[in-house]
Amino acid sequence: MAIVLPLGASVAGPIGTANAAFDPNYGFDFWVDSEMGPIKSRVFRAANGNTNRVVYALDGMRARDDLNGWEIETNVARALTAANINVVMPVGGQSSFYLDWNAPSTFFGTDGSSTGSAGSSAVGSSAAGNDVAGKRNTYKWETFLTQHLPRELNNRLGFRSTRNGVFGLSMGGSAALALAGYYPQQFSFAGSYSGFLNTSAPGMREALRVAMISAGGFNIDSMAPPWGPQWLRMDPFVFAPQLRDNNTRLWISSGSAVPGQGDVASALGIVQAVPLEALALANTRAFEVRMATIGARNVHYDYPATGVHNWKNWEDQVNRMIPDLSANIG
Repeated sequence: MAIVLPLGASVAGPIGTANAAFDPNYGFDFWVDSEMGPIKSRVFRAANGNTNRVVYALDGMRARDDLNGWEIETNVARALTAANINVVMPVGGQSSFYLDWNAPSTFFGTDGSSTGSAGSSAVGSSAAGNDVAGKRNTYKWETFLTQHLPRELNNRLGFRSTRNGVFGLSMGGSAALALAGYYPQQFSFAGSYSGFLNTSAPGMREALRVAMISAGGFNIDSMAPPWGPQWLRMDPFVFAPQLRDNNTRLWISSGSAVPGQGDVASALGIVQAVPLEALALANTRAFEVRMATIGARNVHYDYPATGVHNWKNWEDQVNRMIPDLSANIG
């Protein structure tokens, strides 16, 4: 763990991309006001036009302000809509863990600029936009995702706001479980891919501190004080009994940290993506043990023989998950 933490945290983003998928004529922008100001999401309609089956797709720590990484790097929206599921992709929230923070972040100015492609790799830059909320104002992503956004999706598009699904990668994985744990009427299904599901483990706060500085210059102390009730509330390992008691259907996965064919294209990619996935795997295995000890039977675990911290593996997981998701929402 001592080796994994500094190497993985210093990258704070997955390496490698799937086939670029953005099509401006496919999804549409959906703006909603919030305490953070206007926030954009991207919406993709189910093939059969239903409004009852809805899933939220959460981004990684380097979430950009123009598009969600799932749209930039993968084709999951097309796969989900073909399965008659409406897809909502919130845009922005870099380093936020999709939580309500205590205060604006205090590192590196207020322009919201950062490197990274929605968590994809350390190239490119994000335009000032949704993430500025975390610097000039205070992140209120939990409130946005559980109040403002579902209300407007229902009012304007007729989308059902109960028995939705939610999934995410890395930062978004732990956030998906938190949303399901604390809002069981809204979310009946949650998926975590390469998530950090034991954030109170020794060394994890320090690792996340470094990661959040790297991903946009965000101060973890503005999010939650160390080891207090607010910090423990965000840890899936801690609130696991709620997920069991809610009987929320969960899909939990992590790669083995062994590169597979097409996982990485360079030695640098291996140095970066392998340790980060090893850290996620350790967190995910700890969460699995925790759920087993409390008798939870509502989880599917998926551990591919190969796979590192990248979009190729997360897109594979979504495609594998779709039948289970489809059976547990709406």
